[in-house]
Amino acid sequence: MVASPQQNYITPEEYLQLELQADVKHEYIDGYAYAMAGANDSHVTVSGNLFTLLRNHVRGSGCRVFISDMKARIEQLNRYYYPDVMVTCDERDKQNTTEKKFPCLIVEVLSDSTEAFDRGDKFADYQILETLQEYVLINVKRQRVECFRRNKEGLWLLQSYTDQDKYFQLQSVNFEAEMNELYEDVVFA
Repeated sequence: MVASPQQNYITPEEYLQLELQADVKHEYIDGYAYAMAGANDSHVTVSGNLFTLLRNHVRGSGCRVFISDMKARIEQLNRYYYPDVMVTCDERDKQNTTEKKFPCLIVEVLSDSTEAFDRGDKFADYQILETLQEYVLINVKRQRVECFRRNKEGLWLLQSYTDQDKYFQLQSVNFEAEMNELYEDVVFA
């Protein structure tokens, strides 16, 4: 969740050192560190629910699921983001314990302050990741899951799931679950 940038340009190496000592997480875009805003109850609950469901699903497969404290690195664009949930099945990601460069699935849980960025520039940045097969946006104001999937031609196709659907699918990891499981314990205002 990008908030406001720090004032001075910093190198990626300086950013990584800052993150090791920082009380607040920062995303890194073109030499500037942006402090991340905190998340609300619904945001944290949905992220936790999905992490749990996916972790149980991929257990023993060689894939790993990460929740909001793991950085996704987009080397070609000089960017580091903290996705809400991320899955990687790529052996190359086992080499680095603080960032992942080869995810197949990235999930962002939407908030008022970041929705436009998550749908726009951040999605465009994530598309640079060659291994990324699926980008998912989850709404916490109502039951709505938007899955953007890269097809064989490299185009991103949208499939939406709402409260009218019993199940949602994440094809990148061959996963299906009930919408009610994803939104368990979420109170809609």
